[in-house]
Amino acid sequence: MLNNSTKVMFYMTLVGGILLTTSSNSWVGAWMGLEINLLSFIPIMTNNENMYNTEASMKYFLIQVLASSLLLFVIMTLTMKEKTQLISKLYNHSILMMIPLLLKSGAAPLHWWFPSVMEGLSWMNCLILMTLQKIAPMILMNNIITTNHQMMLIIMTSIIIGALGGLNQTSLRKLLAYSSINHMGWLLMTLMISNSLWLTYMATYILLVITMVAIINTTKISFINQLFNITYSPYLKFIMFSGLLSLAGLPPFTGFFPKWITIQFMISNNLIIMPTLMIVFSLITLYYYLRISYSAFLIGHMKTSWNMNLYYNKNIMMNSMLITLSTMGMMLLSVPMTFHI
Repeated sequence: MLNNSTKVMFYMTLVGGILLTTSSNSWVGAWMGLEINLLSFIPIMTNNENMYNTEASMKYFLIQVLASSLLLFVIMTLTMKEKTQLISKLYNHSILMMIPLLLKSGAAPLHWWFPSVMEGLSWMNCLILMTLQKIAPMILMNNIITTNHQMMLIIMTSIIIGALGGLNQTSLRKLLAYSSINHMGWLLMTLMISNSLWLTYMATYILLVITMVAIINTTKISFINQLFNITYSPYLKFIMFSGLLSLAGLPPFTGFFPKWITIQFMISNNLIIMPTLMIVFSLITLYYYLRISYSAFLIGHMKTSWNMNLYYNKNIMMNSMLITLSTMGMMLLSVPMTFHI
């Protein structure tokens, strides 16, 4: 188990790897940042006391090494062909460069490792994997992404698999993993539209995931049937299921507004079939989130008086309130985006 000073060092180098990747103007520098980020996250993941944690860290290491090796091979090949390593000069070979980056970020159809790795990690590591570890590959994809049939197919595959994969899940980790795959499709679409829209969507998604993971980690639950045991704090329960419905994009929750802006832009550019399919499969994700929330709110609701004081924690309530207010602030910031895209 890592001590606090070692963890701080690895967290700093993890963020440093992301900053190196995002600020680099050459593919070799970006690749080095990805490797620093990977080698910093592996020790944070590893826990010798948990067999599943060790298995998950080994799976993640092998997949990321495969993606990094493929990316380096593509970089070397294109450098010899084009006589340059600049990111801005190799956009003509976007599909070749996108494959290892999609594998690193866990987008479909290169998603097979993501749910199994999530299942073996702690909630804090799941939070890092769903948020920070996607930033660097997506910023690199932003430099080379183009509007073509291959990208549209990848986006639809991510949305479909993310929607259908979460239907029969009982584990909250796998449910959030397939939700993350679904959101990857929306994030890739926002990359093709506007950098500011991608930033708004990513910030909203990160805030919602932080809210969910903070509450789930506090209540120490891992499976859907354990959600019905949250009877000691109706406010905490309300915030948790509001976060779930917001992740699904149900209006008037915060997660609906970035999707609304994306759909509005696509329709204004005469794209009808694509947003229609995206909305249909978003309704599938909304179905299983509503199924959980409806049962927990109404059918499984009970209020006992003997254990209210035992579990009541003012710090939990205050943190939930602050997260709620910050999430509502993101909603207010996303509304003006409709007029500036």
